[in-house]
Amino acid sequence: MEIDSQNEKSPLEGLSNAGAIALERFPIRTRESSATLSAWRLEITTDDGEGTIYLVEISPDRAIFRGGGVLLGWPQPRLEAAYHALKPASEESSPQTLQLG
Repeated sequence: MEIDSQNEKSPLEGLSNAGAIALERFPIRTRESSATLSAWRLEITTDDGEGTIYLVEISPDRAIFRGGGVLLGWPQPRLEAAYHALKPASEESSPQTLQLG
């Protein structure tokens, strides 16, 4: 059976000209933990307004996504897909040699 890629929905469907503004570490508290955790905060801008996706890594095998602004109320799978689609390329993955000393 062949999958029709045109029928697959984009995680950014409904957002006009979505783009990342900033990706930074952010302290966050959850109901599940009494400790302050560190999350990734991806700020985005669209023609419809601004939004935020928080990636909270609860444990090495468990992460939760939260949306704010224009992304408020989005389901976890869609937030995860949008996060990966909009996240800037990591500087760590670039093949640069470190200059030491």
